[in-house]
Amino acid sequence: MKLGMLTACLPALSLAEVAAWAGDAGYEALEVAAWPAVGGRDFEASHLPVARFDARAAEETNALMTRHGLEISALAYYENNLHPHPERRAGIHDHLRAVIDAAAALHVPYVGTFVGRDWTRPVVHSLDEAEKVFPGLVAYAADRGVRIIIENCVMEGWHPDGYPGNLAYSPELWDWMSGLGLYLNWDPSHLTWIGVDPVKTIAPYADRIVHAQAKDLQILPGAADRYGFFGKAVRRENPWDTGWWRYRVPGRGQVDWAAVVDALYEHGFTGTLSVEHEDPVWGGSEEKVKTGLEIAHRTLRPLIVA
Repeated sequence: MKLGMLTACLPALSLAEVAAWAGDAGYEALEVAAWPAVGGRDFEASHLPVARFDARAAEETNALMTRHGLEISALAYYENNLHPHPERRAGIHDHLRAVIDAAAALHVPYVGTFVGRDWTRPVVHSLDEAEKVFPGLVAYAADRGVRIIIENCVMEGWHPDGYPGNLAYSPELWDWMSGLGLYLNWDPSHLTWIGVDPVKTIAPYADRIVHAQAKDLQILPGAADRYGFFGKAVRRENPWDTGWWRYRVPGRGQVDWAAVVDALYEHGFTGTLSVEHEDPVWGGSEEKVKTGLEIAHRTLRPLIVA
């Protein structure tokens, strides 16, 4: 197992700057953000120019990793592949294929994304749509030696009422996804707030968990008694603010990281555990984000066999 980090938390830095810092900080791998260069939301970044990626860019990128003692564990483009607007959906798929091409050029085995959802229609409609959409994308990746991995994030902010916006949030959906040839970028934080014990999901899905993210979660004392499971309804200016929980860096929330890492080892996980930093306490500036990443490293490094 290697300890890595997702680069999206440092969008203002170049990949060269992130790699230099991460190598010095003791990280072993980068999950490289590969969103388009313009637009986007918080916690997105464009650290690889995949739309114009060629053999020379691949050679330079691999040389950069070697200089800093790093490897690229996956490329990250977490978008809604079932977006309800056809033009937007087509653009997402075009960019996803470009990310897959870049991964193949770099000999990176995984590209991470979301299943997503058409939030204007019932869940069953999106399940049917996914069964039409993903076989072609999975085949495109497989032809290039790449696997598509899906993060089990709920993406509640994508839904106008705060309901799941990514149909990959529960083990029931992981069974369905497996039939589409999709694998897991497993993240315990999302399971924690929806009431699923993350450690108990590792053994049954060990053959599908090929990459993992390390993000923690803090449940705010007493807040759920006011807002309920679905979160704020009256004044929810920020669609991602449920009012009763928040993301934290590993070691500052409620995930039992010793149990998580132990279970991953027990069930044969040999991939990368990649820190995904979305902690509002350790955010807002480059300096604070880096401090959050250092906290995560101090928490996880002693648990991972060198």
